[in-house]
Amino acid sequence: MKKITILFVSLIIFTCLTIFSNAVQAKEIRFVQVTDTHFSPENPYSKKVLQSAVEDINNLNNVSFVVFTGDNIDKQNPDYLKDFVKIVNKLKPRYYLVIGNHDVFRNNGLSKKQYLDTVRNYNFFYPINARKPNYVFKKNGYVFIVVDGAKEIIPNNNGYYRKDTLAWLDRKLTKYNKYPVVILQHFPIVPPKDIKSHRTYQAEEYLAMLGKHHNVIAVIAGHYHINGEIMQDGVYHITSPTLLNNPHQYKIIDISTVKGFSSMIYTQLKEVEVNSEL
Repeated sequence: MKKITILFVSLIIFTCLTIFSNAVQAKEIRFVQVTDTHFSPENPYSKKVLQSAVEDINNLNNVSFVVFTGDNIDKQNPDYLKDFVKIVNKLKPRYYLVIGNHDVFRNNGLSKKQYLDTVRNYNFFYPINARKPNYVFKKNGYVFIVVDGAKEIIPNNNGYYRKDTLAWLDRKLTKYNKYPVVILQHFPIVPPKDIKSHRTYQAEEYLAMLGKHHNVIAVIAGHYHINGEIMQDGVYHITSPTLLNNPHQYKIIDISTVKGFSSMIYTQLKEVEVNSEL
């Protein structure tokens, strides 16, 4: 009888240790996606909306970072970008930028290099690894990959992920094959709605490349100005509405991963009340 009691106690201890081990291995992260702010100094209301969003985000708890997923400014103008950066510099969490089709146009004096140089000039602390159109950063055991699909020569509403960009992404997904990966970009490859003027060229090539990997848990984008979330081939494709339109919204994204289980992704649209006193 004594041996049975010892065995039972040992089993309880083993079970508790297993549960504790799984809890320790759990990875959690919360971040905010803001998209299509279309900021313009010539539109004072767009300034109030952006300032109100910054205030609102600063009142949230446990936000690891904020990502602006493109069309951050309404027109490819260095002065627009300078004023945009000055406002978002007031965010408490670190922020990252994705380039959209409204953000760059080389002939207007705002190439991708000039865009990112301007950001750096007005935010000395902007992350070094984020000073290229395509880049990678890690947070809380997750890998985030920013993928650029904007055209700086004759930009339009159609995204285009170049072959060399997809080859770069393929290498990064291979390199980080042991990590859960979230891709951040402007142009969706699984759109929330079929709008010909906003389609991404050769999205099927991008999807075929993703199919070779099993570590991508989500692709997060904007561009369509509407909310949409579609699960396809084990990847959660998230598209979020523009901040500028009423209701003014951004998205809070929570991800939780326990080793041996699929990642759980929770999203919440947060409505911003515009402060008329700003």
